[in-house]
Amino acid sequence: MPTITTTDGTEIFYKDWGSGQPIVFSHGWPLSADDWDTQLLFFLQHGYRVVAHDRRGHGRSAQVADGHDMDHYADDLAAVVEHLDLRDAVHVGHSTGGGEVVHYIARHGESRVAKAVLISAVPPIMVQTEANPGGLPKSVFDDLQTQTATNRSRFYRDLAAGPFYGFNRPGVEPSEAIIENWWRQGMMGGAKAHYDGIVAFSQTDFTDDLRKITVPVLVMHGDDDQIVPYADSAPLSAALLKNGVLKTYAGFPHGMPTTQAETINADLLAFVQS
Repeated sequence: MPTITTTDGTEIFYKDWGSGQPIVFSHGWPLSADDWDTQLLFFLQHGYRVVAHDRRGHGRSAQVADGHDMDHYADDLAAVVEHLDLRDAVHVGHSTGGGEVVHYIARHGESRVAKAVLISAVPPIMVQTEANPGGLPKSVFDDLQTQTATNRSRFYRDLAAGPFYGFNRPGVEPSEAIIENWWRQGMMGGAKAHYDGIVAFSQTDFTDDLRKITVPVLVMHGDDDQIVPYADSAPLSAALLKNGVLKTYAGFPHGMPTTQAETINADLLAFVQS
């Protein structure tokens, strides 16, 4: 099983398939690199090298007690990139992974980066503050932590069966296979990593990170995202980026890379090739 060991001794699992220009995928909370399988196969078939890692404490990476914050997430991603000597890479991040990508580029520089894509991503900041009055109240994230700590299995099942993919919307037919795969990925990871990760994705302020980035960035977001509300995320991120383009998807849910993979993959490919 391909892994690297970071400077603090954490073992990080990664997938590395194919050759050509690398596209590096960062997954959302509380999932794993498996959440990108549809994209990995699509871009592999189009001649790209595809890389995806399991965030520390998630999937097949070590279930360590500490380091579940954006600084460590960014440094772990940098360690994978440097171990594989990836250059001219396109970084794609979904949800929490979008925050990871933004923080990685701002923290480690653009010398290895060609472009980036933020999909249903958490930046600029999710929690409500004086500077971010449109954010979600901290009590929302406190409740997520409580549910993670007390009944994680049921919580993950309900999240996947409901708002994550928009399966709670009228006329939307739930996919049992998608729900079960989400639950499987979540339960592979560590409860401590997932508990701490809620603070990381909700309270980290990426405003300054976004301002530092100069490479082209595509910001993709569904306007029916029930996890990362559209109005307080994608348009604000696109406005902060020096070279950002916003693409809005009417009616698409948070998990649109899975449920609307055909559309998302085509638009990703067009951006990579542009």
